[in-house]
Amino acid sequence: MTSVSQPLPIVLLGAGGHGKVLLALLRSLGLEVLGVSDPQLAGKVADWQGIPVLGGDEALDHLDPATVGLVNGVGQVVGSSRRADIFHALRARGFRFPALVHPSAWVAPDVKLDEGVQIMAGAVVQPGVEIGANSVINSRASVDHDCIIGMCVHVAPGAVLCGGVNVASGAFVGAGATVVQGLMLGEKAVVGAGATVVRDLPGGHLIIGSPARIQPSRFL
Repeated sequence: MTSVSQPLPIVLLGAGGHGKVLLALLRSLGLEVLGVSDPQLAGKVADWQGIPVLGGDEALDHLDPATVGLVNGVGQVVGSSRRADIFHALRARGFRFPALVHPSAWVAPDVKLDEGVQIMAGAVVQPGVEIGANSVINSRASVDHDCIIGMCVHVAPGAVLCGGVNVASGAFVGAGATVVQGLMLGEKAVVGAGATVVRDLPGGHLIIGSPARIQPSRFL
């Protein structure tokens, strides 16, 4: 497995549900967590889940990008670019985002993980897979051999990508969905929860149901 992870102390961005799960992941890896940055908590509480609340977005102004790593705890919401915007803005300021793999996940040795990739508990990532920056392979998701996953993709809990699936940047694969082998999901395509995808899905389209039905996405 190729990773850009660095053993730097971590600041977590976001104290929502995804942030809470990531904090547990960071602790399972034994990484030092300096605190959390979240505008919703700033000035209200000093502590969250046992770590300091550093403030809102302004807290990052006092950090040296060379001495701290960031973890993007903002969850992926269909139709929102907030998670991606945060990643790109802070990378432009010189901050780095380590790739994270939960100890209970299985990732083949030759898998390529770009910066900020998050592989959550129980996920399986098979040989020949490449995963782009800021993407999430969520709990118990399965990514089979030779899949290519772009930047800022979310593969939700329990979803299955069969072998050789190509997922373009910004796509979202819903919980429990299945994408059969060799298909292409276009940029910002959305696969609804539980859908079974048996043909290519164009960018900007939504597919729902089983068997799935394709329709233009209202989230663009």
